[in-house]
Amino acid sequence: MQDVDILKAFANDRRLMILEWLKQPREHFPPQVDGDLVEDGVCAVLIAEKLGITPATLSEHMRILVQAELVHGKRIKQWIFYRRNEERIAGLKQGLFASL
Repeated sequence: MQDVDILKAFANDRRLMILEWLKQPREHFPPQVDGDLVEDGVCAVLIAEKLGITPATLSEHMRILVQAELVHGKRIKQWIFYRRNEERIAGLKQGLFASL
């Protein structure tokens, strides 16, 4: 993973909204039939619906976030669930402030 992956992930308002929503998923998404919102993550379908975009468009946003290691994807049945990679995000924050 390179710095350019991180910059690409942060360079889009929708990806930033996704990261913000995934920080407190119970506040931003309804309960799911499969998977716990916090433990398993949020179903991609719910994220796409909230953004008002197609699943294919969301898939590209999530690919970029996964490539930057900012989120983890988990398959449950035929669905993909996403949650934040808090360790990675904390490390980025610490690195950013250490370099200032």
